[in-house]
Amino acid sequence: MSNVPPTPSSGPVAPPRVLTVAGSDSGGGAGIQADLKTMLALGVHGMSVITAVTAQNSTGVQGYWELPAEAVRAQFRSVVDDIGVQAVKTGMLASAELVATVAELLGGLDPAVPVVVDPVGVSKHGDALLAGSAVSVLRERLLPLATVATPNLHEVAQLTGITVTDERGMPDAARALRDLGARWALIKGGHLPGEAADLLRGPDGEQHWFRAERYDNRHTHGTGCTLASAIASHLALGLPVPEAVAAAKAYVTGAIAGGFALGAGIGPVDHGWRQRG
Repeated sequence: MSNVPPTPSSGPVAPPRVLTVAGSDSGGGAGIQADLKTMLALGVHGMSVITAVTAQNSTGVQGYWELPAEAVRAQFRSVVDDIGVQAVKTGMLASAELVATVAELLGGLDPAVPVVVDPVGVSKHGDALLAGSAVSVLRERLLPLATVATPNLHEVAQLTGITVTDERGMPDAARALRDLGARWALIKGGHLPGEAADLLRGPDGEQHWFRAERYDNRHTHGTGCTLASAIASHLALGLPVPEAVAAAKAYVTGAIAGGFALGAGIGPVDHGWRQRG
């Protein structure tokens, strides 16, 4: 008797497909690596367009090298034209040319495909990951394509000029980001004292606060990438934006609680925390 199971006549159904357009983190905690781990954990099929390669570990970013725009364009077309996408997440785009290239590519997608823009400006260690000349291009060309934009407070200041020092400043920041064209603006308040509070502002001015316990854990590398990828995954699974953000917040909170030490510096969040227990 054969030990090979019979092949179903119709075959397994493919999970929703989510594309990340971002940089590679050689240490595995953030960037493309964090995105794909998150997507696997949440039950979607992750695909990637690599924009840059970093030499990166727990202590910082030792260097990065952008890919040519034609390589980014070829990766995108290869995936989208054959496999298709049900959500896209952008991360590190590095240069003005790459931001413009990605904006052009995303502008050609079906408007029904949600796009989550994580406007990565610096690494967890404070290393610059976006050229100064790229900020205006990101602001003017990429943000208007965002279904959800997910800046941290440093990126809020970079994009809007608003410096947020406490929760009272977050509504103005969300409004300013919406004014730049993002359909939904999620302002991440994780660097403020107290609870880990994020504010989501929608197209009609509705606001949703998402709060979570703050864990005393320094190993938080990859939180921004993980949150944005989790939002994109839940959007691909069919959740409306507020519910997708709530589910993503719950996932990343557990990942932060499970963050572990690697190397001599800041370790990553645990993308597999649900599978571990």
